Amino acid sequence: MSSVGPSATNRPSAVVLSGGASLGAAQVGMLRAIVEAGTPFDLVVGTSVGAFNAAWLADHPGPRGIDGLVDVWKSLRRRDVFPLNPRHSLAAIRGRRPSIASDKGLRSLLSRHLSFERLEDSAIPLHVVAVDVLSGRDVLLSSGPAVDAIVASASIPGLLPPVEIAGRWYMDGGVVNNTPISYAVGLGARTVWVVPAGFPCALSHPPRSALSMALQGLSTLVQHRLALDAMRFHDGVELRVVPPLCPVNVAPADFSHSGELIERAYASTVAWLVNGCPDVSASLYPHDHLATAPTAPTAPTTSEPARD
Repeated sequence: MSSVGPSATNRPSAVVLSGGASLGAAQVGMLRAIVEAGTPFDLVVGTSVGAFNAAWLADHPGPRGIDGLVDVWKSLRRRDVFPLNPRHSLAAIRGRRPSIASDKGLRSLLSRHLSFERLEDSAIPLHVVAVDVLSGRDVLLSSGPAVDAIVASASIPGLLPPVEIAGRWYMDGGVVNNTPISYAVGLGARTVWVVPAGFPCALSHPPRSALSMALQGLSTLVQHRLALDAMRFHDGVELRVVPPLCPVNVAPADFSHSGELIERAYASTVAWLVNGCPDVSASLYPHDHLATAPTAPTAPTTSEPARD
């Protein structure tokens, strides 16, 4: 494969990163493997935690950049992303706040590590997906304040507050389009590398906290969407889906296993690349009976990009 950077042909290549809360650590290991392999890409599209990792990749596309992302993830704790304050949470329960946690931690994290202030100023074209709270439509954000856009894309309803951008309110893109293959194709990509965060497919007991249970439900839901989208676009583009980790017994709110997830995902992705990137579509289904799920419509999403 050629070195990291724009494709040498007229067939643009994209990296698409899904949501998955703390399981976004697995994406870092996958990214390390495909970047070290010299995989070329022309644009990056991300949703939710995938928007954070996408922003880092677009800002620091080389191997050393990924090393920096590894360090960030290994230092993360739940309070850095979902800082729970009893007064804040109580106000939310009483209907005085739109979320049980503040987004100050996530904003601080992004402000410390991003070198660009606007999406259009990233080293490699960056696009993130959010959902318009009022219309319920997924929207591609390609320009405007980077921190606002990424936080909006990651604002899980009820857990983090919606974000206002240019007079519209946005929430987590994973609610509608967690793995935005459709947008990558709409942007002209003909080779799409899908980097999934995966979902906890081997928990030993149900999540104990409301936060963990909400994230578990959302991550399971979006895994179903990834499986259907892989079927939808399989024949239209060169789709390369990095195998998601399984078994995974780490809850999406648990950031204490990032190092382990990174190493496991790196090793499995290296093996997948060495074997020629075999099709792993069947492994995307959380349950075997979904393998007979009907094919989704082939028309791409037509949501218009938001303007700042």
